[in-house]
Amino acid sequence: MAKGFRVVERDQQFLLPPDMREWLPEDHLAWFVLDAVTALSDGCREKLRSSYRLGGVGRQAYDPEMLLALLIYAYAGGVRSSRKIERLCTTDVAFKVICGLHGPDHTTIARFRAERLGVVEELFAEVLRLSFGGMRLVRGPLTGSRSGTPGRCQWLLRSCASWMNSWNALTLRTVCWG
Repeated sequence: MAKGFRVVERDQQFLLPPDMREWLPEDHLAWFVLDAVTALSDGCREKLRSSYRLGGVGRQAYDPEMLLALLIYAYAGGVRSSRKIERLCTTDVAFKVICGLHGPDHTTIARFRAERLGVVEELFAEVLRLSFGGMRLVRGPLTGSRSGTPGRCQWLLRSCASWMNSWNALTLRTVCWG
């Protein structure tokens, strides 16, 4: 039998660790996605940034690499709605880490996806190539298996077909294994 109830102190003040890298475990999928996007070639980065006019009037644009990582991570979790992604950027720690506590508006996410759909698909394929092409970006296997990469690839192949409408498992299999 229980002795009583735990006291709920909602006005208790806590501080998150000041370093964002301590907010998530080292083997979290968010770190994998960020590492993969960071490892993109200069040509891929240029494609992603090519349509931006820097030095103009207005507020600063969101980093396109951050938006790409945000979309890939959201798709990995089965989230496709830009409004849900926006909401998760304020409530979910992993999304906060990816966007650096500066979550984009749902309109920004939707425009980024719509205006750069071809580039985003190409860069998504590049991230998959980096992930499974012999380059070990992850700090540990995501599947819990000892083999690491094959399990991750199988998991990603099963999930990716539903993440992006225009891709199918055969296309992803070609991307992973050439």
